[in-house]
Amino acid sequence: RVKMSAEEILVHAVELGKNFCLYFDELECDALCKEKTLHRVLRNVNSQLLVVRPDLNVAAFEDVTDQEMQSGKGMHFSIHCYKTTTPLAGMPVAFSVQVENKSYYMCCEKECGEMIVRFKEGEVPKEIPGESNIIFFKKTFTSCCSKAFKFEYSMERGMFLAFEEEGYLRKLILKKLPKDEVDETTKMSL
Repeated sequence: RVKMSAEEILVHAVELGKNFCLYFDELECDALCKEKTLHRVLRNVNSQLLVVRPDLNVAAFEDVTDQEMQSGKGMHFSIHCYKTTTPLAGMPVAFSVQVENKSYYMCCEKECGEMIVRFKEGEVPKEIPGESNIIFFKKTFTSCCSKAFKFEYSMERGMFLAFEEEGYLRKLILKKLPKDEVDETTKMSL
């Protein structure tokens, strides 16, 4: 016996081909398709804003004045939400930001055996056919804290966007966490 879920999957036969093979239409694929875009600032647990400075190749959480926030250079993010066939992992999102009339997207790359968060010039794609180094799963930070989120890197489970103090900076990093550990450095509000 095979146990099936209660979810219905609609399939429409299109034609009966050679050797009596059925061809179907409207099958759902595993590709991620952009559904909507939110425009937000990202704040850490200390209420600092994430600011991207591509000229210095750095993204860090900083104290920002009202005047700096209105100019918005490198701190007003577009959060691109994608449809998914696996909603249990969380909402798939990609981040982009405008700095001096140029668009930059967030991605992760391996450098010297360590995962690094980067911002590269370019646009976020409308569709992503498979895995991508720009996708993060947006999850509620804790069940009792529904207005704060954590973002898990889609290509390496247990790796989350976080901040790390480096001198006077609180740099944006990827941080490995044991399963179900609550870590305030991964807590972000939109």
